[in-house]
Amino acid sequence: MSTTITTGEVRLGYVHLDRPYAQMQGQDPKYSVQVLVPKTDVATKALIDSAIQEATQNGIQNKWNGVAPQVVPNPIHDGDGLKSTGEPYGPECKGHWVFSASANADRKPSVVDLALQEIINPSDIYSGMYGRVNINFYPYNFNGRKGIGVGLNHVQKTRDGEALGGGRVSVEDAFGAPAVTHQVNPITGQPM
Repeated sequence: MSTTITTGEVRLGYVHLDRPYAQMQGQDPKYSVQVLVPKTDVATKALIDSAIQEATQNGIQNKWNGVAPQVVPNPIHDGDGLKSTGEPYGPECKGHWVFSASANADRKPSVVDLALQEIINPSDIYSGMYGRVNINFYPYNFNGRKGIGVGLNHVQKTRDGEALGGGRVSVEDAFGAPAVTHQVNPITGQPM
């Protein structure tokens, strides 16, 4: 078994792959992405479950002094369920397994296209695109909290998708229909 896997096609949200981002003030900035695995992709879910089991065994042996926590926090969430805040996930999460993966600021993940060429244009990398991710599940023990985290290694964009949230509105939506203007002759001041 391995703790490092490559998913089937997933949808990506909260994409921060061009530069590190800190979710809260005082946190270390990281590269990060939310991964939406379709529940129909049972092969990827099986790989994830196996990697989590392996990471849990690594935690018992190497991080948790030979004992697993009573409940090992699982990084995978049901997009049809509720967040820890009690609020539902967004509509894009319905029918998906949801998790976040990140990489430290000094370990920028590769972002490539189908030909494995690095994607240079930042506007080609956005929340809502589809791709595959190479991730690593690892045990952590931080300030007394124990669990399984998800490290982000690489992203391969497979196709475009409808942008998720935060998209810019058109100029027409922002300001309404263009006003009819009459051109004026700058010399005579008369309409042209």
